[in-house]
Amino acid sequence: MRAFVPDYELVTKGSLQETLKTLSQEPKIWKVFAGGTDLMVLFEAGKLKHHRFLNLAPFSELRKIQVEKDFVQIGSLCTYSDIQSHPVIQNEFPLLVRSGWVTGAKAIQNRGTIGGNIANASPAADTPPSLLAYGAQIELQSEKGSRILDYTQFHLEYKKTALLENEIISSVRIPRNQGWTHHYYRKVGTRAFQSISKVALSVAARVEADQVLNFHLGLASVAPFPMLALDLEKNILHQKLRLVDSEKVSQSFSNLLSPIDDVRSTAAYRKAVAKNLVAHLIEILGKPPGIYLES
Repeated sequence: MRAFVPDYELVTKGSLQETLKTLSQEPKIWKVFAGGTDLMVLFEAGKLKHHRFLNLAPFSELRKIQVEKDFVQIGSLCTYSDIQSHPVIQNEFPLLVRSGWVTGAKAIQNRGTIGGNIANASPAADTPPSLLAYGAQIELQSEKGSRILDYTQFHLEYKKTALLENEIISSVRIPRNQGWTHHYYRKVGTRAFQSISKVALSVAARVEADQVLNFHLGLASVAPFPMLALDLEKNILHQKLRLVDSEKVSQSFSNLLSPIDDVRSTAAYRKAVAKNLVAHLIEILGKPPGIYLES
């Protein structure tokens, strides 16, 4: 069953502030529309339940990448292509570049936005693991102002987030100068590109003299929402890598996951793959500093 176009309404207001005002006054009536790559899939399938949308696309203030001394601020309307082509992001945040590169086809990368990818709250989304690994923050904006939230606090449960009905995601802030020595990204899917991940992980680590001094591992497709592997961090942080039992650590990590069976894979497969990836990751951390990108 396909959607009936006249049943839907997409409105462009004169300014972002006017859009936020409308969203505040009628929060249950309107939702925002950014790149639309996820919404149009639902629309085409006749499954787009909401019918009235406020268009964000014309507001250029949401499509800026600002480089500050301590962080890079990425506007929520920045596309995957925008992110991939930015020199500072290329140099300092290769995991985010990679996760954008494996997201859909080129047409999707040119249209899809980082804010939309976050707000859609899919457990299998490509960019959230990298944002988690780099310690990103999310700026949420309403008519009354904005607030900053650690990205770890954004996802509450499956498809439920901390985003209020009168708010939009206005930007993503990623801290700079954290001394990362190792960047590791791995997405496992049916194909290397244009597929939804069965398991994906993104790791930023600082290793010196065989010791893990800083470490974040973001995950997708193994829980109801993208998550940090906090228990794994505790097991290897400040540890000498040569003393880490990779089999024991990876098995413990796998036991804490809660993936599901679906059309793409099984829970058992996801757990097994995640376990193997972590064992491989520990080997990677023992190698010279570098960017290790696999798919």
